[in-house]
Amino acid sequence: MLLLALAIPAFGDTLDTADGQKIWYTIRGHGDQPPIIVVHGGPGMDSNSLAADFAPLEKTHRLVYYDQRGGGRSSLPADTKQLTIDHHVDDLEALRRHLRIDKVVIIGHSFGPAIVANYAIKYPEHIDRMIFIAPIPPRKGKFFEEFGAAMKARLTDEQQKRSSELRKEYENGDVVAACREFWAINTPPRLAKSSKPTVVKSDFCTAPPEAIRYGTMKTNPTTFGSLGDWDWTADLKKVIAPTLIIHGEEDAIPMSMVSEWATALPHARLVKVPNAAHFPYAEQPQIVFPEIERFLR
Repeated sequence: MLLLALAIPAFGDTLDTADGQKIWYTIRGHGDQPPIIVVHGGPGMDSNSLAADFAPLEKTHRLVYYDQRGGGRSSLPADTKQLTIDHHVDDLEALRRHLRIDKVVIIGHSFGPAIVANYAIKYPEHIDRMIFIAPIPPRKGKFFEEFGAAMKARLTDEQQKRSSELRKEYENGDVVAACREFWAINTPPRLAKSSKPTVVKSDFCTAPPEAIRYGTMKTNPTTFGSLGDWDWTADLKKVIAPTLIIHGEEDAIPMSMVSEWATALPHARLVKVPNAAHFPYAEQPQIVFPEIERFLR
């Protein structure tokens, strides 16, 4: 049950973590049930990378958007040792306690399900149900090799070269301009062949420049590095919360790897979305959002 009065300013609010960081969050939408927590991807990005495309859910549900530490409007820790997956899990628990919700519904996209799954393993008693959209797989295996090969095949040599140059400009150049050019190149290969880049309404480059730079240069490699040779499949068998997995059939993240979520989690169902890739909620909203509504009911 939600006990907190939701008088959140339009620009959001922050909560303090046990290790001295600030986590920015806001609540949007309409509904009489406890709000759903949205966990964005990255790592190192922010909630604006999802919010505009999740507007259909806000018509019937309140959504809690928050920026993970190391990105967006949240703290950029001076010590990168505070950017591990365990810190992200602890932040999610701090947010749950702050909102005074006993059992939460959580939606995660891309890297987000890694945080959600580890949270569910550590705090199974506080999970109502989970929705994973375009998730990384539950075990590392050959993920980076297969994903990298798929992305490489979808970019020209010139685009690959320019993407590498832009990564360097994140450090020393106009980071916002570099971010916008990078995603202009790298959004299309993350979409189905039939999808136009304009279907994605969310903006990947609205964070403060220092946060874009920090998230790309520090949060992303440090948080991913903290996963090590990850394999959560054995621990996931203890997570009994109902789980909906939504994955585009043309995603560069292999469906064969994503399907392992459905076999590892006792009460999970995988929905394969045709003519969609890494942003199925934007590419095929008429499929994705009704599936989510049915699951939540």
